Amino acid sequence: MAVDLTTMNKKQLEKLLKDVQAELKIVAVRERREAKKAAEKAAAKFGFSLSELTGGASARGRKKGGVSPSGDPKYVNPSDPDQTWTGKGRQPRWFKDAVAAGTDPSTMEL
Repeated sequence: MAVDLTTMNKKQLEKLLKDVQAELKIVAVRERREAKKAAEKAAAKFGFSLSELTGGASARGRKKGGVSPSGDPKYVNPSDPDQTWTGKGRQPRWFKDAVAAGTDPSTMEL
């Protein structure tokens, strides 16, 4: 998929840059989830859980009081990849709005 950047104007290039940056964020979250699954599988091979090997701390650290984050994101807002949802708890407005507009939730999964 070769893109000829020389034929694009400034506005088109800025949109392309924004799209690429958004997709990079989505890919990073997906790859993090895949790496965690692979690490869990490797730990299980030796009879351990990943939390046993890491002392229960996540890679992102702990929240105040020693409580770890609620989990990895499962859904991402296609129009703003910074907005994610684990699939637990209340549905965020962007998720509800997308489903109400006819978007299949599986298309927003990471």
